[in-house]
Amino acid sequence: MLKGILSVGGFTLLSRVTGFVRDVVLAAVLGAGPLNDAFLVALRLPNHFRAIFAEGAFNAAFVPAYARAREEEGEEAARTFAGRILTLLVLATGLVTALAMAFTPQVIDLLAPGFAGDAGRFDLAVALIRITFPYLVFISVVTLLGGMLNAHKRFAAAAGAPILLNVAIVAALTGAAAFPTAAHAAAWGVFVAGIAELALLMADARRAGILPPFRWPRFGGAVARFFKALGPATIGSMGTQIALFADTIIASLLPVGALSALYYADRLQQLPIGVIGIAAGTVLLPEMARRLAAGDEAGAAEAQRRVIAITLLLAVPCLAVFLTIPHLVMKALFARGAFTSADAAAAGQTLAAYATGLLPFVVLRAFVAPFHARRDTFTPMVAVFAGVFVNVSLKVALMAPLAQIGLALGTAAGAWVNVGLLAVLAARRGFPGLGRDTVATAARILTAGGALALVLVFAEAPLRAALAGLPLHDELTLAALGLIGALVYVGVVLALFGRRRLRALLGRRGAPASPSITER
Repeated sequence: MLKGILSVGGFTLLSRVTGFVRDVVLAAVLGAGPLNDAFLVALRLPNHFRAIFAEGAFNAAFVPAYARAREEEGEEAARTFAGRILTLLVLATGLVTALAMAFTPQVIDLLAPGFAGDAGRFDLAVALIRITFPYLVFISVVTLLGGMLNAHKRFAAAAGAPILLNVAIVAALTGAAAFPTAAHAAAWGVFVAGIAELALLMADARRAGILPPFRWPRFGGAVARFFKALGPATIGSMGTQIALFADTIIASLLPVGALSALYYADRLQQLPIGVIGIAAGTVLLPEMARRLAAGDEAGAAEAQRRVIAITLLLAVPCLAVFLTIPHLVMKALFARGAFTSADAAAAGQTLAAYATGLLPFVVLRAFVAPFHARRDTFTPMVAVFAGVFVNVSLKVALMAPLAQIGLALGTAAGAWVNVGLLAVLAARRGFPGLGRDTVATAARILTAGGALALVLVFAEAPLRAALAGLPLHDELTLAALGLIGALVYVGVVLALFGRRRLRALLGRRGAPASPSITER
């Protein structure tokens, strides 16, 4: 399972690196002004609907149903089931896309009301959304094919597909002179990326012999089980999207640049969430579904424990960096071209606020997986809506005094409520929960993270002074702090765990099982 996590995480890391390059180019070309605000709305809207109709909700219902169909009925029956779901997915997302393109001004009035008083941003957003929205259809099919490939333990193509989005946007921006604006170029990059991602996943599914044909749905058997799980999962996913829609709506009412500060802070926050949390959840869900279908409750529980520990071990260093030196991170990465030092400072404050919710975000999928693997999508839906209520309430309360920082704090608080409720509800159901040994493991990891944070706080000023006269001094300071911090963190982790316990935690072959790590 660690190999699968590293495979998904490795490709996701490459995706995030190319995404960073994309964001650097976007910041330099579009800045943090009206062009970037309009493009970000055009990029967000199809992704909001993708998250509702595909991705989280879809995978939560589809992967366990597909795994069960393979286990009980065989490969061909599972492929036929996937073809029936594919037909419905294309019809549903195609209809939503057609409606969104026909009523784009009304969609913007509803979801970005702050643009209504700015004719330039409004008209540009209308034009860009009509270019980007078909991406929803392409990426929804990509999600279905990715779920099938993951169930067959083929993780690379689905994890690497987002790289094509980043490459396509950067390539389009290099030819921005051929478009009405650079924002138009970026929007066409999104459209082309959807086609490229779909082609990649179709090719990998064909090589695996699992490319599903279009089949008219028959509502029974696996299809009925899928929809029984999909309803609550979709409602739960809509709850998450309500919070994200609230971000877009409220940020559009804030001064120009707030959307950009949120975007760049969230992009960095999403680095550990995507590379670590989503990668771990992507591997864990089909693993737990497979083990539970075979009646291996103990194996499913052990898989969850290991994923939580590995996730924390990899995510805590990011938490320490984002909380202690967010200003330096933003200056070193983005303060160039049209993106000013003031823009970097605003984005840094927002990043620190987001970081207060980093831990629940990275472990969220590990806490959701035990429910989804048992085809229970209702309980996570309840937890999501509780988190969304706290999230949106705080955003409304904090938007006036704290602007986009209040939006980030609301997001973080909602994540803590969501994960906390899942842990409590799992314990009440008798699912394996946070045993004392898991808590002890987390405490050791957080102690190492605390040591790293102290080093970053006390070493930043001396390093800044030492490197002040050099070109790219912010970048060099960040790199030096990263190297020193990594050495400290690894050293403290080894001192607290020891090599044998650490190998057992990671599940390396040849490592003796340790009760304090495996909780057996």
